[in-house]
Amino acid sequence: MEYHVAKIGSDQGQGTQQYPFLTINKAASIAVAGDTIIVHEGVYREWVNPRFKGLSDKRRIIYQAAEGEKVVIKGSEHIQDWQHVEGNVWKVILPNTFFGDYNPYEKEVFGDWLVINDATKHLGDVYLNGMSFYEVSSFEQLINPNTRTEVLDNWTQKIVPIHNQEQTKYVWFAKVDADNTTIYANFQGSDPNKEYVEINVRRSCFYPKETGIDYITVRGFEMAHAATPWAPPTADQPGLMGANWSKGWIIENNVIHDSKCSAISIGKEGSTGNNYRSIRKDKPGYQYQLESVFSAERNGWSKEKIGSHIIRNNTIYDCGQNGIVGHLGCIFSEIHHNHIYNIALKREFYGYEIAGIKLHAAIDVQIHHNRIHDCSLGLWSDWQTQGTRISKNLFYNNNRDLFVEISHGPYIIDHNILASEHSLDNASQGGAYINNLICGKMDQWKGLDRSTQYHLPHSTKIAGFSFVYGGDDRFYNNIFIGRDGVKGVGTSHYKNYTTSLEEYIEKANKKHGDLEEFVLVEQPVYINNNAYFNGAEPFERENNNLVDESFNPNFRIIDGGEEVYLSCELPESFENILGEIQSTATLPRVRIVDAEFENPDGSEVFLNTDFLDEHRTGRSPLGPIGLLKKGKNYIKVW
Repeated sequence: MEYHVAKIGSDQGQGTQQYPFLTINKAASIAVAGDTIIVHEGVYREWVNPRFKGLSDKRRIIYQAAEGEKVVIKGSEHIQDWQHVEGNVWKVILPNTFFGDYNPYEKEVFGDWLVINDATKHLGDVYLNGMSFYEVSSFEQLINPNTRTEVLDNWTQKIVPIHNQEQTKYVWFAKVDADNTTIYANFQGSDPNKEYVEINVRRSCFYPKETGIDYITVRGFEMAHAATPWAPPTADQPGLMGANWSKGWIIENNVIHDSKCSAISIGKEGSTGNNYRSIRKDKPGYQYQLESVFSAERNGWSKEKIGSHIIRNNTIYDCGQNGIVGHLGCIFSEIHHNHIYNIALKREFYGYEIAGIKLHAAIDVQIHHNRIHDCSLGLWSDWQTQGTRISKNLFYNNNRDLFVEISHGPYIIDHNILASEHSLDNASQGGAYINNLICGKMDQWKGLDRSTQYHLPHSTKIAGFSFVYGGDDRFYNNIFIGRDGVKGVGTSHYKNYTTSLEEYIEKANKKHGDLEEFVLVEQPVYINNNAYFNGAEPFERENNNLVDESFNPNFRIIDGGEEVYLSCELPESFENILGEIQSTATLPRVRIVDAEFENPDGSEVFLNTDFLDEHRTGRSPLGPIGLLKKGKNYIKVW
């Protein structure tokens, strides 16, 4: 069955092309497996709540924008009844009933691992011709707002610039009493009754209120202005849109922006824990996160019921916390060819759960061919990064590009371009870093205060626990390019690590102890055939490499908007070193998990196509792109 929705329709209509429905929710209330809902041009201000689920990949419920028509779903309302107060400040008074049971100007940004730099923030927002405002905490701050130019990055403890300094002059403040919500805003000389002003009203734009709404396809929409809450891994994780603990969604070809916190969610729901660290305050969030994994497993967390989503070809920007978020519910998914930028740069609030993509328990998740830039952190794979492959992604101009935290592998990072000043944080073990181009700071550390789960291969079944001892990593065929004033580029931080499992076993069994003997010996690392330029430093026991500390490749990423280019120069000696194609057969198994590097279906993995999807054969050039050669290189990478 095919249903149509149009702004000229009626919910008393038949849902045909001739007599369409007026709202998407009307169609969503009756569409069943195998049906398609086609939405025609216009702005739809509603929270689409799919009622029924698809039954299989071939019997989906499809929601799509009509071909060639612009369809926008917004969580905001257009407000025109502004009253002038003084100077550039205006106000609007709305009855609380206007917001139903969800008032974003009353609800605070709240939850585990949240950091707020100054006063309490709320989930509301004000938009002038599409530009979001900043919240202030008093009426006095409305009159003379301070233009902020920089803020403290709570993770790196660095002072970083505000993304759009001029925007910080546009501020709002709200008062909520028993009957009304009054919103004040400084429009900097604009008349809000003549311009286009919107305010947040709904939590989400497209998100089922019930769990288990499987096999939904959402394609071709623009979605914006959702009052989403902070979404840590220990809480319910709603997004502007998302699957809500379901299976088999396809989210494709959408433009998604201006979510207060997260844009697309493939995360957990509240029954397995909901901000207990912040509410109960009796145990650390780490402990509640451990418990949530066991709780989820008891509640049916498995490949058969959860995950296996596809998120592709979307553009995601201007969100306060994440472009894509997901704990547990992300398992066995594929995320590719998305353009994600301007995430967590507004910095009204901060915390330890932010990134262009932030996943926990990304079991067998495949993340490839994404362009991620101008984010507080590009991609953060946290806990249970097992079977995960991060491949052929383009990272640049992020505060940090990639962070893999408290995981035991096996996971693969291959053929990526990490071009920011801070490229990689590695607080895990069991990784394989193959054919990457890494041009920024690299930090590596152990995790001896958090024992976390690992799983049977390609399963959610828990096999054991371990601390992160550091090492058990593989670095082959990478190019490292140092920067002036930036330390830590290369593999030299593995100094004194063993270089084989045999050596490790021998050293760890010299005495008759147990755990204490293993802790004293550094895990093996497997590092060979890498190139190091412009001050990048190699591992001391690397047998075969190319080191030219004085050569500066003058590496640049040139962002032309729709197209992006890589520019660099490589020395004559670059063509004297080639790398073997890595595969399951060549990559040593992971020690703690006792597992091989494989595809999600258990088949052998071959890392034999480059960043541009060109096939590699035999011994081939180092780095992510087979076209790289001595001399000048100028290559289109997006």
